[in-house]
Order: sequence, then C-alpha cells, then structure tokens
Amino acid sequence: MNKIFISGNHTFAEAAIRAGCTCYFGYPITPQNELGEYMAANLRNNGGVFVQSESETAAINMVIGAAATGARVMTSSSSPGISLKQEGMSFLAGFELPAVIINVMRGGPGLGNIAPAQGDYFQATRGGGHGDYRTPVLAPGSVQEIADLTYLSFDLADRYKTPVMILGDGMMGQTKEPVLFPEKIKSLPEKEWALKSRGDGPSRFMASLVLDTAEMERHNWKLERKYQQIADNETRYELYKMDDAEVAIIAYGTTARIAKGAINRIRNEGIKAGLVRPITLWPFPKKILQELTRTINQFIVFEMSTGQMLEDVQLSIGGMADISFHGRPGGVIPTPAEFARFVYREYQEKKGLKS
Repeated sequence: MNKIFISGNHTFAEAAIRAGCTCYFGYPITPQNELGEYMAANLRNNGGVFVQSESETAAINMVIGAAATGARVMTSSSSPGISLKQEGMSFLAGFELPAVIINVMRGGPGLGNIAPAQGDYFQATRGGGHGDYRTPVLAPGSVQEIADLTYLSFDLADRYKTPVMILGDGMMGQTKEPVLFPEKIKSLPEKEWALKSRGDGPSRFMASLVLDTAEMERHNWKLERKYQQIADNETRYELYKMDDAEVAIIAYGTTARIAKGAINRIRNEGIKAGLVRPITLWPFPKKILQELTRTINQFIVFEMSTGQMLEDVQLSIGGMADISFHGRPGGVIPTPAEFARFVYREYQEKKGLKS
C-alpha cells in the first residue's frame, strides 16, 4: 500500500468509505465542506447513499433512520451546525444507535468565523443535548490519525451501540499530509437488533418515549453502565518526551502539534517539558494525570479556547499540583514560539527564578 497526499477533510470521507460507511447525510458549512463534496463524488460509486439535506436538523434525523436499519452512517458539520444536531444525538444515545459525527470546529460563539478553534469541547464532552448521556469523543492530532480514528470510531459505535464524535478543527481539516489507509472493509457482521423490511422474523420496533419513570430510570442506569465500560476500556492518550519531564503540558489536536514544537524549543533552554495528549476527550485520561502528580508538580494546559479542557485537568488533578493555562480563542492560531515563551515564564516563576 502507498501513502496518499490528502487533506484532513477528504481523509475523514475516504476513511469512512473504507470503514464500511454506506450512508452520509449532511448540510454544507465551512470549514468542512470538502468532506461532504468528497462523499458526494465517491460514496455512491462505492454502493452508498449520499443526501445533502435541507438542514442540519434534517441530516441528523436521517442518520437516526439509517442507523436503525443497521447501516454504518456518518454526518459532519462545523460548530453551529453541530449545535443544531444535538437533539438528534440525544435520540441516537437513547435509542442506542451507532453513528459517527464529525465536528470540524470554527471560531465562535454564534456564527463566529471559519478559522480553527477548540471552543466546542464542553459541548462534545458533556453530551451537548438533553438527558443523562455521554458521547465518546476522539481528537486526532494528524491527518494520518484522522484516518485511524475514523476507522476506530465506526468500530466503537458498533461495539457499544452509541454515537461517537470526532472533534477536529478548521486547520486540521484543511491540512494535507501523507496518509496510509487500511484496506477497505469488504463485509461486516449483521446487526441482530436492526430494523429490517423483510418479514421473515419477529417484528421489531424502537421507541424513545418512556412514560413509566421506573422504566426510564432502568434505561438510564443501563446507559450509565455502558459509559463506565467505555471509560474503563477505551481511554486513549499519547505521551511525548514525558520520561524525564518536570513540566507536563496537556493539549489536544492542533494545539498538541504546536506544543510539540514549543517543547523542542524550551528543552534547548534546559527545561524538561513533555506532553500529555488526550486522544479520547471523553473518556478523559484522568488516571495518567493523577499518576504523573507523583513526580511532576507543574502542569500547563494549552487550548485554542478560553479554557474548557482546563476544567477536566483541574477535576483530575485536584490540588495535587500547580496548573497554569494558556489559551487563544476565536480562531487565533498560537505559534510554537509564543507558547514556548509562556512555558518558560511559568517555569521561571514557579521555580522562584523570575526577577
């Protein structure tokens, strides 16, 4: 197999097709339009169904219908479009239907702009819609990882019967890099729970309205047990230069790439910094952060937001270490040099070396 030089948005689509996605429903919005365009051009040639819906709300409801038949199904949008899909995502969780949702984030709130940002972390990791539910959230750090995590997201969705979100941003979607795609999946096991049109078995139905409070409570606890199983089995993260680190930087996605450049700079200044990169934003890798507090007392959270993942770091570490934050919201992309200066100042101050 040869590597293909391809953008992040096209990689989402190509990986989904190769992972067995047969249905895509979406509505245009920058900076992820190339994803839908690629699906429109290629999905039907691979035996799938592409529909450009009349709205984001229509798209997510089409996802519910297709997922109920057992199809591997995907939708995508950018920040305000994802907001319009939240009710449908709650229904997917309540129905226990597998689906993949891509959010290529932009600056906000409101319509905002089309520049890359990370202001949707709260929405993604806290479910976003109504009711007691959680959504596994994957955050790629490269175009290759977009391909890998797209494959994984379909497998996780099927394994746990849950919607899965991949959280990228405008920069990640537009970046082009060499990607090695796995072979296309040729067949998938039948989903025994799926609704079928044939009449050769017992009738099946799905209902979301549960008026009996005791039954609704049982269903909520069933979902909670599933989410605990996901948290126990599916937490993922990357450690970069953490073997001898005395400063731990926590960043994901595009900011993690920027942080790696900054780490290389400040190590040349004699500061042993390393990176903890959450790959699953939910479940959040809190255990590794707690373990690191045994040897590290300085943590720095780096985001393209006003500080959202920061709260998960604070909840994970508690009062066991010092936590600093550097953020650039609204679509501003920080540079490695800028972040390196911030880390250097924080290190000097914590060590009492700052004049």
